[in-house]
Parts: sequence; structure tokens; C-alpha cells
Amino acid sequence: MSVEFRGVGGLGQIGSIKKSDKAETTAKPGSAKETDQVQFSAVLQNVNKAQTGSDGNTERAERVAELKQQIANGSYEPDLNKVASNLLQFLMEEK
Repeated sequence: MSVEFRGVGGLGQIGSIKKSDKAETTAKPGSAKETDQVQFSAVLQNVNKAQTGSDGNTERAERVAELKQQIANGSYEPDLNKVASNLLQFLMEEK
């Protein structure tokens, strides 16, 4: 069974492939060998920064690590009144 998606738009191509302007030639003995290079667009670089947390948001990363540790050792105690309040607000907005 195959599924076809028609008319589904996406972000399109985010990055691009850039070829060097130099014509391909056979390597001569003793000459330096060219290497392939990849260049990512600014969008992909920003996504990478957001995923790794390298954009200076270390406080948030520390807080997340702290919460994960509390959940793992069973000492996490959320504010139930705040949770209930936010849940009710969410449910009222959906109607």
C-alpha cells in the first residue's frame, strides 16, 4: 500500500548545493587533492544552534537538566494549583 501526498506544502529546500567553478581535471601526481565542502544556509545554522543550546540560553538548559534530575529521583513536585489553572484556561479556549 502506498500513500501519496498531494498539495502538501512544506518549507521547501532549505539548504543548497554549491559546486565549485573550477572544471574537473584529473589529479596530477604530486598535486594537492581537492576536498568536498558543504555550506549550510542561515536557517539550518539557527536550527542547529537552537537544538544544541549554543545561543547563550544556558539558564534554560540548566533548569531543564535540574527538572530531569528531579523527575528521575522522584523528588519533582509540580504546583498543582498552577497546573489546574492552566489546564482550565486551555480547555476554556478550545470551546
